[in-house]
Order: sequence, then C-alpha cells, then structure tokens
Amino acid sequence: MCSGRFRYICGDRGRQQPGPPDHHPEPTPVSNSPSTSTAAKKGEFHAYPWWSPRFWHGMPAGVWFGLLREYGYRIDFMKLGLAATVSMMTGFNSLMGPLSDARFRRRLRDQPTTPPPLFIIGHWRSGTTLLHELAMLDDRFCCPNTYECFAPSHFLLTEDVMTQALRWMIPSKRPMDDVAAGWDRPQEDEFALMSLGAPSCYRRIAFPVSSPARPEALDLTKLPPAELNRWKQTLRRFLAMLAVRDPRRPVLKSPPHTARVGVLADMFPESRFLHVVRDPFVVIPSTLRLWKSLHDVQSLQVERGATLEEYVFAAFAEMHDAFERDRATLPADRLHEVRYEELVADPVGTLATCYERLDLGDFGRVRPALERQAESMRRYRTNTYRHDPRLVAEITSRCKPFLDRYGYAAPAIG
Repeated sequence: MCSGRFRYICGDRGRQQPGPPDHHPEPTPVSNSPSTSTAAKKGEFHAYPWWSPRFWHGMPAGVWFGLLREYGYRIDFMKLGLAATVSMMTGFNSLMGPLSDARFRRRLRDQPTTPPPLFIIGHWRSGTTLLHELAMLDDRFCCPNTYECFAPSHFLLTEDVMTQALRWMIPSKRPMDDVAAGWDRPQEDEFALMSLGAPSCYRRIAFPVSSPARPEALDLTKLPPAELNRWKQTLRRFLAMLAVRDPRRPVLKSPPHTARVGVLADMFPESRFLHVVRDPFVVIPSTLRLWKSLHDVQSLQVERGATLEEYVFAAFAEMHDAFERDRATLPADRLHEVRYEELVADPVGTLATCYERLDLGDFGRVRPALERQAESMRRYRTNTYRHDPRLVAEITSRCKPFLDRYGYAAPAIG
C-alpha cells in the first residue's frame, strides 16, 4: 500500500527520485519482469519480521482500544503478541500527541497557506503508485511519508529522532511485492486518518474474519453526519500538520479517495483529481493478493479467505458507483483520467496532458526529469499471467459497467 520506490534526498524533503517502476506482480505469473523477486514468482510474500511495526502501532490509546471494543476483542491466540506490543506503544503515542500539539500550537494555528491538494485516485493495484512516483519528480509538490502516516499525531515532534532510531525495524521491501519500504517513502494518507481515529475502510484489516463482506467507510456519504464531520476534521488536521512541515502543494494518493471525490471537492474547491484506471482482469487478482498479504502481516485474526473475494468485488462496485456519481459534479479542469497502459507506454506524453488539463504548472520544468525516468523504464516490462477461468467469468459479470465504460475485454483463456 505504500507508494513507490523512492530515494529520499536529504535536505530537500519531498524531492524523491523513483527507482524502477513497480508493475504490481500478480498471482500465478507465466513470465516476469527482471524486477520480480523469487517470492513474487512463486506467489508468496516477502518476510515481514515480527519486530517490524504494523499500522496499529501508531495509534493513541483511545483509538486502539476503541478498535478492539468495536470488534469485541476477538483476537486469535497467535496474534496476542502483536496486540500486546501495540497496547504498550499506545502509551507513547498518547503522551507524544499532546506534547506535539503544545510544541507546535502557534504554527498550527498560523499554518502556511498551501496550494490546493492534488488527489491521485484509482482502485488498488491500478497504477496509482507509478503515477505518484512520476508526479513526485516535480519539486513543487510534496507528499506525506510513511512515518508521518504511521505516527500522525506526533510526527512534527518525533520524526527526525524516531526515524533514525527505528530505521532497522523496517524491512527493505513490502510483503506483497518488490516495492521498497522505509520510513521516508511516500505513503497513503488513509493510514494517518485511521490512526487519528477517523472512520476508515482499512480498520477491517485488523479483524478480517469478524468484518462483513462489504466495505465500511469507503463511500463517505453513507456515514452518519457526525461521523462524516469527524472524518473531515481529521483530514484537515492532518493536512495542517503537513503544511507546517512542508508548505508545497500536497499530493495525496489513496485508493479509497476514489469513492470520496464529491466530499473532497466540497472540502477543497480548487483541488484537482487525477484518476488512473487499469484492466480489471489484472486488477482484481492483484487486489486479492494484496489483501491476503495485509491480512497475513497486519491482522489480529487468522483469515482463511472465506469472504475476501466477495469483499473485493463489493468494494470495486461501491468505489466506482460513487466515483461515477461524483464525477458529474466536477468541472472538466478538475478531473482528468489516464489509463495505466498508456501511462507505461508514454509516461512523458501522458503527464504532459495531465499538467495541461489540470493546470498543474509549467510542464517544461519537470519534463527533463520525466524523460530521464521514462528512459530507465524502457528496460522493464510488465508481467503476463495465467488467468483463472472462474475468476475471469466473475469479473466479466460483476465489473460489466466498468468494462463497458473503459473498453476492457476478457482475456483469451487457453
């Protein structure tokens, strides 16, 4: 879920140089790109040591114990150690949060004015990572990193010290693919909102067995008014902290925001949305693998996949139903769509069109960096895969509105 392969340039926060693009390894590969690991080739996951932090370790006590109460403390025996370490860590977060608020109260009150956000949206595994990497070549943009999303309540106070002290705890790669991991890597703001106590569909990852096979807090218009207002306040709070750290234009990449375009557009009237789409016959199997890897590493229950496929299809439908509803309310200069396949084939031309359509600034300023990156991308090729006929039939039936809109067709089986 964390974005891209970046090398963080010390002294110039937010100016990252992406490495080879992640082409999202899928299950049952037939042929693989040079960057695909042995684990990915076998459909396995990279090791994620027990001592490495999980999403929940950044929560203050009130949020963590509220999550446990919501699911009736139904923690599997083999996950009790994880629950214990998170419970201990919440004391630190609960202390550091108020100290950070006190230390930065004046700066948060008089936060710098930043340009309106650019939201990179799209279903999980659709190419939001690659698009985010390319956008971050522009030094006029910034984005939240992994530590800021891991410890959103106190990163202003603790980031410099804790990222150095805890550098050894982060594995070099994510469990589900070959994307590099690290405290300084760009990350989804959804994790920060969840840790701050906002309603989030990612809370399901903690209790996948006890959760319903339908998304919760994905389409925010389904929330009660008080919950929706709490979500909005939490996002504004997080963006205020980011602005204190870096006043450049924030680029927020989070797949759940695809279902929230209307809410976000109302909150930030001058914001822009960059939507990437990809073939569902690749995206759905890859998303199943993604959730399996997250449940394996992050959950407090041992999940056997009984309801996972139903959840993935339900989330796909809700996400795109909400997006189609909301897109009609946006002026043409606030939303632009790209296809993953076109982005890979011509990253420079695709981004040039994005800059023009969304008025993102002088493209000539970033073109040389994008051309260098495009040249390095030529050495890599995407994977090809053996498709499961049953899953292909399900996608053909259940994703039909999306297939019709974007012109994707079922692959040949044989």
